[in-house]
Amino acid sequence: MTVRKNQARLTAEEKRRLVAALVELKRDGRYDAFVTTHNAFIMSDTDSGDRVGHRSPSFLPWHRRFLLQFEQALQSVDATVTLPYWDWTADRTAASSLWAADFLGGTGRSRDGQVMDGAFAQGGGRWPISVRVDGRGYLRRNLGGNGLQLPTRAEADSVLAMATYDTAPWNSASDGFRNHLEGWRGVNLHNRVHVWVGGQMSTGVSPNDPVFWLHHAFVDKLWADWQARHPGSPYLPGGGTPDVVDLRETMRPWNDVTPADMLDHTRHYTYA
Repeated sequence: MTVRKNQARLTAEEKRRLVAALVELKRDGRYDAFVTTHNAFIMSDTDSGDRVGHRSPSFLPWHRRFLLQFEQALQSVDATVTLPYWDWTADRTAASSLWAADFLGGTGRSRDGQVMDGAFAQGGGRWPISVRVDGRGYLRRNLGGNGLQLPTRAEADSVLAMATYDTAPWNSASDGFRNHLEGWRGVNLHNRVHVWVGGQMSTGVSPNDPVFWLHHAFVDKLWADWQARHPGSPYLPGGGTPDVVDLRETMRPWNDVTPADMLDHTRHYTYA
């Protein structure tokens, strides 16, 4: 069984193997396919139209499947690798260990945001940014720019306390757990972290930054924690809702996965 660990507890060897697997997926072209998929859904998911990966109830099961598929790709390179999670309620500064040169590298330089250290810096030649929103072919970050703060544990707990999964109008205006976790309402958890990292993470091509996967693994863990706290609260909507993915409807781009299929993460992995 795959066990996803807190990145702060990874050994040096576990970090090395994860980085090596990420670089190999980039080299063989599979990594950029994930970036392309994510960007396509960011661009097509709108509040008033068909929405699947974002601004909708299926935000959480869609990303659960997306991460699972990516984790399986990593494991095809190195069977020992699993996706760690970044608990941004605890590791809250640019000095946290995940930003060290032996792991993800640090923030970008002031003049252009370019990440200068670690395996994903342009100077190493192993992490070209090919799926772009502009002409810059290097990884960019601006950790904590403009004084933005990462979410606190108290803020995360306030969202975990919400008993209803989602509500009409099933978009970025909705009340309920999903939308408060996604970040369009209330204390803003998931969206705020993307903006805190900055660079590509604040765009539709956010998976260009490997921290995307650690961030979303923690978002997924928060959903798992919410499910454990509220076992009687189902995925909503259950059926008959236009423009969004109901419980047993197929989620694009896959033709064999519904939100119902993604409710039990323990069939695939657990969190430590």
